[in-house]
Amino acid sequence: MQTTAKLLMVRPAHFAFNEQTAENNQFQQNSDQTQVAEKALMEFDALVQLLKANDVDVVVVQDTPEPWTPDSVFPNNWFSSHFEGELVLYPMFAENRRLERKESVLNLLKRGLNHNKVVDLTHWEEKGEFLEGTGSMILDRRKRIAYCCRSARTSEKVLSEFCSVMNFQPILFDAVDKNGNPIYHTNVIMNIGMQVAVICLESIKDEDERKKIVAQITSTGKIIVDISLEQVDSFVGNMLEVRSRNGSPITVMSAAAHKALTFEQERVISTYSKIISSDLETIEKNGGGSARCMIAEIFY
Repeated sequence: MQTTAKLLMVRPAHFAFNEQTAENNQFQQNSDQTQVAEKALMEFDALVQLLKANDVDVVVVQDTPEPWTPDSVFPNNWFSSHFEGELVLYPMFAENRRLERKESVLNLLKRGLNHNKVVDLTHWEEKGEFLEGTGSMILDRRKRIAYCCRSARTSEKVLSEFCSVMNFQPILFDAVDKNGNPIYHTNVIMNIGMQVAVICLESIKDEDERKKIVAQITSTGKIIVDISLEQVDSFVGNMLEVRSRNGSPITVMSAAAHKALTFEQERVISTYSKIISSDLETIEKNGGGSARCMIAEIFY
């Protein structure tokens, strides 16, 4: 299956603007908001409550104050779960994000959730090569395709190892934001669900690359919803399709993303899944990530 009804989310101990990631995350803003950590907790809890109210199985892990991990609310970057019990651990660009691989979470994934085969790619950190999970890669799990835009956080070498071990076909391309900066994570411009693929084609400047991506997506039978770079700034690309326990498709996004959808885009997406959204303004502004980044899918 492309989607799952079981999710893992990490409740932050002290969410904050992370200077180490701001180096190449153009979506982060060091805001003058007061009580950032408290507001982020409220946003996190509200999203979890919304998912549970829609009959999605959410495992919540409480982060620890030490070591301090300001981005712990984004677990999908450092691990991914796969059908046959594989747990893939990824090399992270920011040193303080490597600290998110805490024993409490790893023990839960290995013992509590029975992941019995660890694929450890973290050795690439020593070589300065990174691949930040389903932030760097958009996985078409049914067709075994990994869509990936090149960036300082996405190494072709690590991607090659992932695809070799996990039997995925890599599709690499270049994408930039409205200011010409490389898109740091593919998941801010792209999402693949069961029937619909959301992508910002405007971000792919090379015409041949753009045509190749469109042809690849359509060959898998997906309907393309093309979003603009302006919508990317509202985190429209950072949505995720999940399932309820009874199999009903649900697309999760932030309130800002939902508001930025056009009537036609919303019509197409909602034809194939129920849209749910929650206010994530503090997390988006200070963390540079949105709903998709906050959700780690569990497939085993």
